[in-house]
Amino acid sequence: MPWAEANVHVLTHTMHYGFGCFEGIRAYHRHDGQSVIFRLGAHITRLFESAKILGIKIEHTYDELMQACVDTLEVNGLEEGYIRPLVYLDAGTMGLFAQNKVRVAIIAWKWGAYLGEDGLKNGIRCMVSSFARNHVNAAMAKGKIIGQYTNSILAKREALQHGYQEAIMMDTSGFISEATGENIFIVRSGIVRTPPMSSAILGGITRQTVMHLCAELGLEVSKARITRDQLYVADECFLTGTAAEVTPVREVDNRVLGEGTRGPVTEQVQNLFFGIVRGEISGYDRWLTFYNPRKRL
Repeated sequence: MPWAEANVHVLTHTMHYGFGCFEGIRAYHRHDGQSVIFRLGAHITRLFESAKILGIKIEHTYDELMQACVDTLEVNGLEEGYIRPLVYLDAGTMGLFAQNKVRVAIIAWKWGAYLGEDGLKNGIRCMVSSFARNHVNAAMAKGKIIGQYTNSILAKREALQHGYQEAIMMDTSGFISEATGENIFIVRSGIVRTPPMSSAILGGITRQTVMHLCAELGLEVSKARITRDQLYVADECFLTGTAAEVTPVREVDNRVLGEGTRGPVTEQVQNLFFGIVRGEISGYDRWLTFYNPRKRL
């Protein structure tokens, strides 16, 4: 469907109530000229899991949605870009318990570094938000659910208004949870730490990837709760996510972390991650879906 014609009715149920789910997936143009989608299968699996958490039945198969992502990139000739599968309830009956038709849209566009190219190299400034991350039993934190992102938007807007680039959110027990659209890692005395899956975090696919890469680099990874003061005295901190990729944090609440720039562990992880997606490091084809952006010709 042409971009300008991709419209929905104003009574689209999900637009009113936020009941739906989505994914964010990146495609990269490698140095060898090939184009790849990074961990497409894992993202589509999580999309189905998010729908299941909501009780929504997607009327397409896993393979159909995988192929739709590939097709959307190819027909638009995108050598790289961002892919947004979106599951929503169509227009029809209104009200909280409406049983409207389930729709799936696949959107693709070019999107650069989410937190800026300079942020990837030199790190960003963050604040600990006054907004708590949704409690695990108040909102299903393991689902990438549309309406839940109001929580993140409030925190993000607050951070930007205070001159920071991102917000770090605590859970309702006062432990560090995640950023508004990214998982968080800290490094202290050479040990990499990240909140456990039992806390109010999304099970990030980039998070999972980074933990695997840390093991390959010989780095110890601890999945444990992190307190606010532990964050302040961390040697390094970085955020991970499909949009943010691996972004260093150089400052939190006006407290400089480490040397105030990207730390050595963060740089190691970044180099391995970007080396894989850019085709400089081989052996990771299991994470890559190859496609042909020139196929449309």
